[in-house]
Amino acid sequence: MPQINLTPTQRREKRADAHHLDPVVMVGGEGLTPAVVKETDAALNAHGLIKVRVQGDDREAREAMFVQLCDELNAAPIQHIGKLLVLWRPIPEKPKAERENAMPGPRVVKIVKFSKSGNGRPQINKVKVMGNERVTQGGEIKRIKKRSKMTSVKKTAAD
Repeated sequence: MPQINLTPTQRREKRADAHHLDPVVMVGGEGLTPAVVKETDAALNAHGLIKVRVQGDDREAREAMFVQLCDELNAAPIQHIGKLLVLWRPIPEKPKAERENAMPGPRVVKIVKFSKSGNGRPQINKVKVMGNERVTQGGEIKRIKKRSKMTSVKKTAAD
């Protein structure tokens, strides 16, 4: 997969955002194993912008790891400074779980009753209304009646 290309100003903003971050993934003496790549992918999915610490002293090997991680994970190379590598990839959107046959949940409703004289303060009550309840015009809470599939008398007589 190709890596993401960023403009220098975007890269500079990402570097500034990554400044306070701690390394999330550590690459040990074994190098870039499939487990390290998998963990880096999970960290990019969770955070988007991560730091990776490489323990090896060989700069060319670190540079090769940096390029390989960016290519395999479709990430943008942000910075390689010392033994730290900074990678960025946009966080994928999580699918919303839609429940079938979902009923409305409880909600808080504010009921305001004004004074009869108009000079006094209005009374304000916060009430939790369940999914099968409604607030009437007068501020009372009533249960919703289920509508039955009744037909009119005229329709049944005509048949």
